[in-house]
Amino acid sequence: MAVEHVNGKNKGKIMLYALSTCGWCARTKDLLRELGVDFDYVYVDLLEGREQDEVMNEVEKWNPKGSFPTLVIGDRKGIVGFREDEIRETLA
Repeated sequence: MAVEHVNGKNKGKIMLYALSTCGWCARTKDLLRELGVDFDYVYVDLLEGREQDEVMNEVEKWNPKGSFPTLVIGDRKGIVGFREDEIRETLA
């Protein structure tokens, strides 16, 4: 899977599921960079076949509607959409 990594402060495992064409996804990624946290992200629309199906199954565990962005923090919290205040509060 084409997971990209961004170095920063370790706040636990942070995974951003995004679309390459999604403005809200880009804003979420920019916010994570601004906060200086260590995170991974994957552009789900650039995956194909089984790989995309497997990632969508993971997204739907946190976000049954399968919309983007879906941010998973520490395998304990899912944030759907660009929720700047909630993201800042969770990662403070």
